[in-house]
Amino acid sequence: MRIALACALVATSLTGCAALGVGDGDDGDLEIAAAFYPLAYVAERVSGHDVDLLTTPGAEPHDFELTIKETAEVAGADLVVYERDFQPAVDAAVDETAEGIAIDAADVVGLLDGEEHADDGHEHEGGLDPHFWLDPLRMADLGDEVALKLTDIDPDHRQKYRDNAAALRLDMERLDREYVDGLAGCRLHTVVVSHDAFGYLEKYGLHFEPIAGLSPDAEPTPAHLADLQELAHDEGITTVFTETLGSRKMADTLARDLGLETATLDPLEGLAEGSSDDYLSVMRRNLANLETANQC
Repeated sequence: MRIALACALVATSLTGCAALGVGDGDDGDLEIAAAFYPLAYVAERVSGHDVDLLTTPGAEPHDFELTIKETAEVAGADLVVYERDFQPAVDAAVDETAEGIAIDAADVVGLLDGEEHADDGHEHEGGLDPHFWLDPLRMADLGDEVALKLTDIDPDHRQKYRDNAAALRLDMERLDREYVDGLAGCRLHTVVVSHDAFGYLEKYGLHFEPIAGLSPDAEPTPAHLADLQELAHDEGITTVFTETLGSRKMADTLARDLGLETATLDPLEGLAEGSSDDYLSVMRRNLANLETANQC
């Protein structure tokens, strides 16, 4: 089912559809499915076309299970954009049912080794950090690959896909410069976050200390919590960051114990149900919150 129809069924047609920016539909026979929100954002920007978003708005994508309808969307899509090893149910659907072209974003963008940007006492699942979409330039690289594959599927609209990918890259390069400029000269450089999702932002000169590991459901050890408390005291940390979709219990407890503020840093794995945001607006709000907390 198309995003526009799905939004109507859950009575969020105005906000949910605006969040992705429904395309012009001039190549109406093209079927595209994307596993979760950042991938759908790229696919819609490049295709200018409606995209089947497999992960329900408001759902935490790590453990998301596909319905029969969503499995059928994978099977019938001309193009599926997903990230292997991030959502096992989607991996299985692609392997078992997909008949069109599948783009594994992890193969396109080059994932960071989790140990390269974190030393938090957690065991990193598979050693790779899947949250590449927090790096705007990697999002641009994915857009270029989507344009190439769409050209193979639909050569009549080759120039449209190239132009759209170029426009996406311009937006991503502009956003990257905003982060470089905004986070230059920060007084504080360590950021305490709910889970280990923000390593791709470390290229801007910050260091992220997660309470939990790559999975937001991971439980920190008492020793790790004690280390975070000591770190916050030693470095004058002002804020513990919570998330939009995941549980904020651990972050709220740590902030309360230390007398610190809380703020939201969105890992952008998905949008809340009914949200009117999009990728750019969330990334810019994250930047503003980081600038405030780190006194940039």
